[in-house]
Amino acid sequence: MGGVTAASLPPILLVLGDEELLATRAVTEAVAKVRSVDPDVDVREYQAGSLTVGEIDEMLSPSLFGGRRVLVLRAGQDARKDLATALLAYAKNPDPDVQLVVLHLGGAKGKAFADGLKAAGATVVPAMKLKGHRDRVAFVRDEIRRSGGKCTEDAAEALIAAVGGDLRDLAAACSQLIADTDGRIGADTVARYYRGRVEVTGFTVADATMIGDVPGALEALRWALHVGVDPVPIADALADGVRTVARVAAAGRGDPYQLASTLGMPAWKIKNAQQRARGWTPEGLVEAMRAAAECNAAVKGGADDRAYALEKAVFSVAAARRGGAR
Repeated sequence: MGGVTAASLPPILLVLGDEELLATRAVTEAVAKVRSVDPDVDVREYQAGSLTVGEIDEMLSPSLFGGRRVLVLRAGQDARKDLATALLAYAKNPDPDVQLVVLHLGGAKGKAFADGLKAAGATVVPAMKLKGHRDRVAFVRDEIRRSGGKCTEDAAEALIAAVGGDLRDLAAACSQLIADTDGRIGADTVARYYRGRVEVTGFTVADATMIGDVPGALEALRWALHVGVDPVPIADALADGVRTVARVAAAGRGDPYQLASTLGMPAWKIKNAQQRARGWTPEGLVEAMRAAAECNAAVKGGADDRAYALEKAVFSVAAARRGGAR
């Protein structure tokens, strides 16, 4: 007997956390459960900060018409003291025909209210932002499982690399994959589906350009523009890439950790730039700086075709590397 019954509905749900997707989902699922018991349930939503004790008393008092009610109280951390007191008193003896759903960000604000609800026996649904990479991997695998599919750990890793860490984007990507596949998702499925879609930034473009990898730089550039990366930070990253290599090359081949304070940049950045400086001549770098500055001016000056200005810069900078002084 796995169905939901009136007796199995918790009278008070506390949705605790600041991850909007998880909080919204918790409310949707709670309402769906009550609807499965009573299709005519009366659902009402309120903002805790603007609610008075009089209004809450009225909402929680037994209905003349009977029937179930769900009261969703958003931003519970904003509840004024008198409202919190009234709700905590209610929580000690809740109405079995009412489900009270309180959303609370879970921080220090209004903590006594959340703690009081827990102490009164509220069912807690965690909706905290996922902190680490492991949590996101677990989230992806769980999403696919909820939809009846199976997802390996490396597939979840690949999906996060392709889509980024935002939960809404990940949830959308999971339902897309489930819809377009047989539900058994491995790293190869994700690779086929998101070929080349690993998060691209201006630095990906700049790095490929500085080592003379024109096809790689153009592919990264076109993909970045396709997924909506703004041209301005791409132009900035390209200029920064050239400038950094020029400064590091001028400083000579020193130890990155010793050069860090002289050049005022982190050692890892110096180390990377030293590798990219191979194959560059001083004349080539001057030429590359001119190309990057032209590109910057065109992109920021609202050139008609900013994508063309960026592509041209990739070709010019790479040519400067090969040609040096012409």
